[in-house]
Amino acid sequence: MPSGPAPASGDSAAPPQPPHIAVWRSVRRGGDTKTRKSRRTLALPARCVEALWQQFEDQGWDRLAAGDKWEEHGLVFSSAVGKPLDAANVRRAFRQALKGIDGINPDEWTPRELPHSFVSLLSDRGVPLEVISRLVGHSGTAVTEEVYRKQIRPVIQTGAVVMDGIFGADPQRP
Repeated sequence: MPSGPAPASGDSAAPPQPPHIAVWRSVRRGGDTKTRKSRRTLALPARCVEALWQQFEDQGWDRLAAGDKWEEHGLVFSSAVGKPLDAANVRRAFRQALKGIDGINPDEWTPRELPHSFVSLLSDRGVPLEVISRLVGHSGTAVTEEVYRKQIRPVIQTGAVVMDGIFGADPQRP
């Protein structure tokens, strides 16, 4: 569950923190993220916070329905009896969530596309590569550029846009 504002400590109040999630564990043998540097705490957009609270509420109903069959694993997303989801279940649920969205064929999508979409959206909004790298858990920009090269907007484009602004672009040319 996302964490809320930090409590006050001592006489001075700590600055309020937005809801956030700690990315410290992963589905790996040791349970840790790939590297120590990839551990990070990310603020969550309001839309995600709302969805996670809804998931928390829904999971409460699942717990009640499962009764003694519920297995507590501390998971945000689990089966109807609290067990970890396997990859096929995650893909199936992901595709089910995409059904009915115009322009998307759910059978062509997997959760692996989510980080690529995240990087594309940030890059298109002009977020610097160094910031994107940190958000996706890379220690530097080289891995981000290699893995997400199709999603990263080239910086070279900036000069052309500025020059078009100075001299005007020919609207007759593509």
